[in-house]
Amino acid sequence: MSAQTKGEKVFRGIAVSSGVCRGKILVLHRVRHLIARREIAEADIPAEVKRFEQVLVKTRTQITEIQDRVNANMSAAEGNIFDAHLLMLEDRVVIDEVLRLIRDQKANADFAFHTVTDRYIAAMAKEEDEFFRERVDVLRDLTGRVLDNLLDVKEALNLSRLTEPCILVSHDLSPSTTAQIDKQFVLGFATDIGGKTSHTAIMARSLDIPAVVGLQNIAEELENGDYALLDGYNGTVIVNPTDSTLFEYGQLEKNKATLDEKLREILWQPAVTLDGKPIHLSANIEDQHDVESVLAHGAEGVGLFRTEYLYISRDRPPDEQSQFQAYRDVAVAMKPHPVIIRTLDLGGDKFVSHLQLAQEMNPFLGWRAIRFCLAQPQLFRTQLRAILRASAEGNVKMMYPMISGLDELTQANALVEQCKAELRAENIPFHENLEVGVMIEIPSAALIADALAKRAKFFSIGSNDLIQYTLAADRTNEKVSHLYEPTHPAIIRLIKATVDASHAHGIWTGVCGEIGGDPVLVPLLLGLGVDELSAAPAVIPQVKYMIRRVKMSEAQALAEFALQGESPSEIYARCMEYAHEIAPSLFERKA
Repeated sequence: MSAQTKGEKVFRGIAVSSGVCRGKILVLHRVRHLIARREIAEADIPAEVKRFEQVLVKTRTQITEIQDRVNANMSAAEGNIFDAHLLMLEDRVVIDEVLRLIRDQKANADFAFHTVTDRYIAAMAKEEDEFFRERVDVLRDLTGRVLDNLLDVKEALNLSRLTEPCILVSHDLSPSTTAQIDKQFVLGFATDIGGKTSHTAIMARSLDIPAVVGLQNIAEELENGDYALLDGYNGTVIVNPTDSTLFEYGQLEKNKATLDEKLREILWQPAVTLDGKPIHLSANIEDQHDVESVLAHGAEGVGLFRTEYLYISRDRPPDEQSQFQAYRDVAVAMKPHPVIIRTLDLGGDKFVSHLQLAQEMNPFLGWRAIRFCLAQPQLFRTQLRAILRASAEGNVKMMYPMISGLDELTQANALVEQCKAELRAENIPFHENLEVGVMIEIPSAALIADALAKRAKFFSIGSNDLIQYTLAADRTNEKVSHLYEPTHPAIIRLIKATVDASHAHGIWTGVCGEIGGDPVLVPLLLGLGVDELSAAPAVIPQVKYMIRRVKMSEAQALAEFALQGESPSEIYARCMEYAHEIAPSLFERKA
């Protein structure tokens, strides 16, 4: 039956990248590899080994090219997704097992590789830890590419060569497939599986195209040429939309166009409340290439420069000069606005092979961030010297991640003083009074904020970690995602305690986690006394729009309600009610 003779059908999934698009469906089916065991003659074993090794080299070249393309078209953060692919390609345990099957059992390379990786995929898929489950997707993607090369299978569809716009539908989209997407022709995409934190979802948001995942069986039910409307706000795909549905979404798109115009009008206006309270509005970045987006979206500085991405994308730690150049480039480009550089925050969900971090049972509670840096003083000193040298530009600040107590802050500051002494002796310029702040990400830090405030120039609340550590809810684990609540009374009280302690000692407090970019929660944060917000560049205009419609007296009343509240859902509902009341056009996205 053709699409035209079918009635409207709605598929519901998970919205992972906002926006609405409509067009013809293109179903992308996974290439199925036909793996057969062949007996290799003894004399042919060296050639089969060589063939396997050459394929690994070819695959590495392909992945590196994809990574370079993603770095150029998206950002280093998305490109770093492919570091895991490259690391797995060098896994000697897997490679040696494949070579053993080829040599000892005289098996063909494709059968040997499939046998070994299939066993690992099955074992990792049984793990409940999100860390391992995410690596299953990476291993499947990598395995498919290696097998394509071993079997000389051409890609079923090269997305970089599309000639007309479409909505892409698939069971799943691997990161390497998503990297081929050309926004000119792929209007949006929908997949059977996936979640908000999947690599594919992250890349969709970076591409700024609508995406819905977790639709279960949409790839089997739809056909090429079906006409559909994809709603990336509400997580729905509507096949064969009726005239009334199209009209409703037409109104939605008009509302969005009107909102976009309003956001453009305030792009260069200050982030100030209706009653004159200025709020410093900054952006979060991964590397120096993100500065253009920061400036384009009207931010007033960089509130979080995540320096670990300078390490992740290399095969060895960056030296002092290359770090200095990266930090200085950002500082110069952002003048006169401030740039806050966060010292290295590796560990947890961020790893690099050249630093040989041991696998830990619970990496988020382990050897990461400031703990790792203090245990690797030479590596830390290299970064501190680079930041100090960049501070000569006059608009650089620095902050330490994951401080849990005074000892860590004291040790880190001692290293900074040593580096200052070295630079003075070498006649290398730096800012003598570089402002050094502390990230409040651990409940222990929030509870001793008064002591930390005596020794810091500012606080920046890393809400993502503060929420997961306070509520013991892994923010990447879908099984406990319902516990990850930003409006939990404990979180609100910790934020308030941190702000009060900072103000009592004459320093300011910002928020650089996800809640700082959520327009619904912005009034609550302002009411709690937060002085600065830092968010992804793309959401800066919406946050500014909200700030400019808030009255501090009303925000403080909202904060008081939250501080007295007992139910996270009731607190969030009150925040949502107020946000809708003062900025309704921000939320006219639901059809």
